[in-house]
This record gives sequence, structure tokens and C-alpha cells, in this order.
Amino acid sequence: MARRPWRTRALSLGLLAALASCGVALAAATRSKSPAATEADHTETPIRYLVVIFQENVSFDHYFATYPVALNPPGDPAFHAASGTPGVNGLTEVLRTHNGNAAQPFRLGRDRAATCDQDHEYTDEQRAYNGGLVDRFVPEGHGTEATQYGKTVCHPEDVMGYFDGNTVTALWNYAQHFAMSDNFYGTVFGPSTPGALSLVAGNTHRATGYCTRPRAGTDCKATDTTLETEGSPDIIDNTIIGDPQPEFDDCSQRATASMEGPNIGVLLNAHAVTWGFFQGGFRPTAQDGGKPVCGQAHVGAHGVSFPDYIPHHEPFQYYRTTANPHHLEPERPDLIGESDRANHQYDLSDFWAAATLHHLPSVSILKAPAYQDGHAGYSDPLTEQRYLVETVNRLERLPEFRHMAIIIAYDDSDGWYDHVMPPIVRRSATPADALSGPGMCGRPTSRDIPGRCGLGPRLPLLVISPYARRNYVDHTVIEQASILRFIEDNWQLGRLGGGSADLDSESLLTLFDFDNGGTTPPLLLDPATGQPTK
Repeated sequence: MARRPWRTRALSLGLLAALASCGVALAAATRSKSPAATEADHTETPIRYLVVIFQENVSFDHYFATYPVALNPPGDPAFHAASGTPGVNGLTEVLRTHNGNAAQPFRLGRDRAATCDQDHEYTDEQRAYNGGLVDRFVPEGHGTEATQYGKTVCHPEDVMGYFDGNTVTALWNYAQHFAMSDNFYGTVFGPSTPGALSLVAGNTHRATGYCTRPRAGTDCKATDTTLETEGSPDIIDNTIIGDPQPEFDDCSQRATASMEGPNIGVLLNAHAVTWGFFQGGFRPTAQDGGKPVCGQAHVGAHGVSFPDYIPHHEPFQYYRTTANPHHLEPERPDLIGESDRANHQYDLSDFWAAATLHHLPSVSILKAPAYQDGHAGYSDPLTEQRYLVETVNRLERLPEFRHMAIIIAYDDSDGWYDHVMPPIVRRSATPADALSGPGMCGRPTSRDIPGRCGLGPRLPLLVISPYARRNYVDHTVIEQASILRFIEDNWQLGRLGGGSADLDSESLLTLFDFDNGGTTPPLLLDPATGQPTK
């Protein structure tokens, strides 16, 4: 079969990139071109701008259990699937009414959008799956406090709850119009930090923990290979399985960790591809003794003020090579995406400053302020929906959208019930493992890294693009590191190595149709209802 024109162009320029890696000084010449020309020259597909919107703590069933069938009670935004809409691997009637867990799955309405945070620790998540029986979510996965923030009452059976298209209406409409996966997983079990590191490095190994900044009263113990805080392991065998905060971040306030080895930012820099990580609340609100104060906050879904910036959601701050410890602003808006004092780590407002100048980086990862990131306990699906829709609407109105792909993905499941047992392709045997028995996640081989039991729980993933397949559900087994692999392949960066999951993960190509000429039209939605605007 003849190669597509963009593949031919990419191959020739891939040779130039290879020469550059051998010492030929092409970086300066590449940067002298306009951003659009640089991106076009280095892409294997027509996608020149990738925007990853990385949200928080949702299992696939929690948002898509009954897709594409919604209850549609009076007064709620209605959802009616288009004719021919494909189904997903969701909850069958038997699973909804005769479930093996201690409680049956149940629908959460818009009036219960604000829920409690569930238990999503590395060990407890494994126990919930119970060696493949998937029947211990109530005792192992439920939130451990009777109330959270003194307002939301928590019940053990809440972990079985799910929303439908009357609450997560925008996501269901995006799935109708573009492409989604019902077979996307966390690269490993565990909370936010392992998910964020899997996105940018495909690796949670080669970590070192520190007890230099624990909060008052926090029990913290660190050795050369472990970190334990408040009785729970954050690092085991030099592998992060919990949520230590990044060592190279002045806004970290508790036990920290650093990571060695490469990440995708290092590869992008080596190939002169512009990029950035943009997080709400990253810009300091003040200085205290020469250090930044990340004091921006909003009242979240539970009626309590919560900081916008959460350090352990910023994966590049764990690496000395890609950190911006003092939260320095870019030198100029037209340098956003380039290597300056900000070192590619930015406030979310900087992304829109670059967009206004039509100077978008080739690769952008967006992290919402906490109250809009979807994390149960301080955010909810309705405030998340407003952020997602306002962001996607704004991106679709840009001329760059013609060659853009927007990926909406999640960092972990929050412990919410999902009926699919993840395929275990990475095994581990540490005291923190429990999937197939005490201290065991399968039978590890010499190539398996301790503390990296995975794949982890199933999560939502959608692709919004003129090149996305329309009203399409993809069943290919993919993971967080698959997004990393797509970046590597599209910009011909090579592989990270060093144990990264990028080598074993599938790419996202099956969610695209590059033969359609980029004809999938935009879809503008109402941020409040998630329904199409007229």
C-alpha cells in the first residue's frame, strides 16, 4: 500500500531528526521557522497540535456504565443517542441487579453530583478486584471517613455509584460526535501521582523519598528505597505507589519525592518540539521568604474553599531536568513552549495567552484548577463539565483546531467500581501488592519492576479532533502510556527506555481516521447543560 503524503514527508524529516541526535545542530534552524511550519515538518500524521486535558479520579463505569442509555428524568438535560450509536462494555442488567459486590450499582443523579472521595490506594485497589472476582469494592474501595469537609455524608455503598448522560452530558455528547475508548486503563494501580508519571514517563520507578517537608504531626520515614507517611507507603523499592509531593516544587508542603530518568519533556526538547504543562493555580499569589506561595483557591462543589494548585498533580516537578521550582513566569508570551526560565511549566492562563497569539505549543497538557478537575471530595461532574466544555469550545474556535487532537483522559479511578478486571501485563511482589494474594500481583519475571502492578483500573478516554472517528467506540487495549507513545510516534521522538511502559503500550491510532481529510466537524456545547448549542 502506498504511503500517505504526510508519512512520506515525516520519514524524510525523521532522517534529519536522527542526524540531529548524532550531533548535527538542527535545533536552532528548527526554532527559526514559524511554529506552524515546525509542527508540520515533524508530524507523522496531520495532527500538529496535541492538547491533553488530564482530569482526576473517575473509573469508566462511574461515567459510562449505561452509555448510550440515560434515564432522562423530567427537568434534567436530556440525552438521546443517535441511531446506530455503538454500545460499550458497560453494566449489563445482571451486573446491575445481581452484582457479586456487597451492594448493587446505582445511578447518581445531578442532585448527588458532589460525592465523597473513595479509597484508591495502590494496595486497596488491588484488593477490591480480588484476583479477578471484582467483588470487594464495598469493603476495600469505599471512602474511609463518615463525612468529608463536614458536609458530604459518606456511605460504604457509594463506591458502586455511577452517573449517566443526564449529569455527564457533555462527555456523552462528545462520545456521540467523536471517538472514545472503552478499554483504556491506568498504567499501574494507585492514586494520582503514579497516573501522572505514567502519562509523561511511562514509569514510576527510580524514585527517592524525603522527609524534609512533612506537615506538623505527620509520621514520615524515608530510607534509600522507601518512603512511608502516616503509616502508608508512598515509595516501595524505589517505585512511587502513593502521593508524595514533588521535591523540585517550592509549593510542596509534605513529604516529597524526586524521579530520575527521562520523561517526554526531555525527548521533546531534544527534538526542538515546543511543549508545556499548564496547571490552574501554578502562578504564585505572593512570596514568603523568597519562596512562592500558591494561594489561589476556589469554593468547590462541597461549599468549602480548596487550593487550585495541587503539587502532586504536576509530574514534571518530580524531575530536576523539567522542573520550575520557583514557579517563574515565562519571559514573554511568545516564548511559551520554548526553553526559557519557566522550563515548560506554566499556569493555565499562560496556555490561553499563547493561544491568543496563535503560538500554541505542539504538545500541551492541561490541568484544571482543583475545583474543576472532577476529583470527588472537592470537585464534581458538573463543575468539571463547565471546565471541559469551556476549554473545548474555545479550542474548537481556533484556526489551529483544523490540525488538532484533544484527548480527555483521567489519572486514576478514585476507587469507583468498574466491572472489568484489568489485564495484568506488569507483575509485582512487594508487601504492598495484594491482587492475587498477600504480597502478590501475578508472578513477576526478571523484567518486571517491583511496585508496578498493572494495568490498573479502567478509565474514560475520548479523542476530539477533525480526524477523530465519528460516533465510534474503540476496544483496543490502551493505557496512560499510550498517550505518551502517540506523542513519541507523531513527532518521531523514539522511545524513552529505562523501563518505560511506552515500549509495550499500544498507540491511539485506531481512534483516528486519517483518510477522512479532517472532516469531522466541531461540536459546541452549553457549559451548564452539556447539550449542543444552536
